[in-house]
Parts: sequence; structure tokens; C-alpha cells
Amino acid sequence: MSALPKKNGHHQKFTICVEGNIASGKTSFLEYFKDTHDVEVIEEPVNKWRNVQGGNILAKMYEDPTRWSLTLQTYVQLTMLQNHVKSQEKTIKLMERSIYSAKYCFVENLHNSGKMPDLEFAVLSEWFDWILDFHKCPLDLIVYLQTTPEIVYDRIKKRQRKEEQTIPIEYLQTLHNLHEDWLIHQRKFPVPCKVLTLDANYELDYMHKVFEENRKKIICDSG
Repeated sequence: MSALPKKNGHHQKFTICVEGNIASGKTSFLEYFKDTHDVEVIEEPVNKWRNVQGGNILAKMYEDPTRWSLTLQTYVQLTMLQNHVKSQEKTIKLMERSIYSAKYCFVENLHNSGKMPDLEFAVLSEWFDWILDFHKCPLDLIVYLQTTPEIVYDRIKKRQRKEEQTIPIEYLQTLHNLHEDWLIHQRKFPVPCKVLTLDANYELDYMHKVFEENRKKIICDSG
């Protein structure tokens, strides 16, 4: 690989986050870069959400979002914060999603759709603001895997994850719009760093070519 990124002539630590809709190809992105020298991959902590003292709050949220959305998103916020502040041994930390997309896309969607009441949204928002005031959670680059709702809906049906099988395409359309508003149009929420947008509507073999073509922008130009 090319030389590692530097700031002021010295090696620094960098955090890159891959964002996108459900089934946009984030796991495939991480898999592609995981063996890159001096890169550590941190996956979205889904397994923690599936096993909280034996309870699957992710599944419960999909079954009854009005009852479980605050519970899940509080825990999502905590576990994503843990990923952000986790000690970084290698030069580049490559994260799957961030505390920002959890709030600006998923929490926002729950609130807008009436599944998270105003009072619960206010509590979670105040907690989010406090986190950013005291922990910062800086990012150097967001890689946005841009997909159509129809493509990710088809992928969800094919991969057959239990919690996802009841997800309607309307939900994916709403999440798509929120990602676009945040990362492309930058209308409502602040973008914490520069954004690299990749068209991720293609099959995996072609996406590997896209990842390789953009390797320098992703790995070497993060700072």
C-alpha cells in the first residue's frame, strides 16, 4: 500500500467511518480493508444489541418500536460511544457507522414517524449533545455507500436476517432520505468531516473494484 497518511510530517491517528442504509454493503467494505497494514476494523456492535443479559432488544424494537425504541437507541448510543473512544493501536480506525448516524438517521426516523415520543426524543437528544460536548467523537472521513431503497430491500430479503424480515421498503426509503439529507444535501445536521460518496448499487465483485480504485482516497488521504 502507499505511505500512511501524515499530519505535519508525523504519523497521526485517523478515524474513518463507513455509513449507509441497511444492507448497503458496509460489512463487505470492512472485509475488503480489514487486512490492510495498520488498519483496525471496528464493526457495528449488533451482537451486543442482540444479547443484553439474554434479551434481544434489536428484535424487540422491530416488533414493537413504540415500546422499545428508546431502550434500543439508548444502548446504541452507549455502544457506539464505546467504539469511538476505544483505544486505537493502529494508525487508522475503520468504523461501521457512528454515533452521528445513529442519532441523525435512526433516532430521527423513529421520532418523525411517531414511534419515539417527544419527551423520550428530548432526553436522548440531551444525552447525545452532552456526549459530543465532553467526548467529541472526531472523524476524519465518512465513506457513504449510496444505494437505492429497492436494491437494499432486495439484499435484505436474500440475506434473511431474522430481525430484518419485517422491514418494509418504506422504512428503507425514509432512512435513505435521511442519509441523503445529512451527507449529500447537508440540510439539517452538521457533517463532522469530509465525505466520500461511492455508488454501492452494484454486485460485490464490481464493488471490490470500486473500493480498490478509491483506496488512496480512503486510506491515504484520510487526514
